[in-house]
Amino acid sequence: MFKRIAADALGLSDIGVVVPREDYDKTDADDFILHEIDEKIYFLIKTKADEYCFTNRAIIHVDGESALSKKRLLRRYDYSMYSITDVFLETAGTIDLDVEIKFTINNSPLSIDIHKRFIDDIKDLYKALHAISYEQKQNAYKLEVAERSLNIASSSLGRIGNNNITPASSFKEVTRFANDWMIDHKSKYNKDDFSHIFNLYINN
Repeated sequence: MFKRIAADALGLSDIGVVVPREDYDKTDADDFILHEIDEKIYFLIKTKADEYCFTNRAIIHVDGESALSKKRLLRRYDYSMYSITDVFLETAGTIDLDVEIKFTINNSPLSIDIHKRFIDDIKDLYKALHAISYEQKQNAYKLEVAERSLNIASSSLGRIGNNNITPASSFKEVTRFANDWMIDHKSKYNKDDFSHIFNLYINN
């Protein structure tokens, strides 16, 4: 018991390990995976207090108050709603025990310490998070350009005179087209599943 208290007080319990695939079902995070929509775990880091679970659809953080507490706070960050930015990897020095991966999601910075023996695994995770961040930025830009194009097209249609079309029917048609068009483009550029990236960097 004293060793556990000392480790918690010194912060040693915050050094995480990479959980092997065959042990995913032994973690708390596994209970919150949305198997009903084909969500699956690709990477999982566990400390004595926390779990950081990376799925094809979200990052799940099972936040423990300390290594001695059974209380847990679940935070879920779906990629379709939250962007990943500022991805960094800090490698270990000569006497360091850990490496550190840092990133920001939902404007909240996360910093995870992992034992340096898992450096090769963490390099793969870094690549995957960076790739997701890059694709999210590219898709956000493409969607913004698409929305501008739609606004320009809608304004142009409104200025075209046609005696056979009433303002009401014209507005109705433009609104219907704009709605269908935006649904199509948002589903294209606002991705909720990044299996292709995890398969490329984690499972390759």
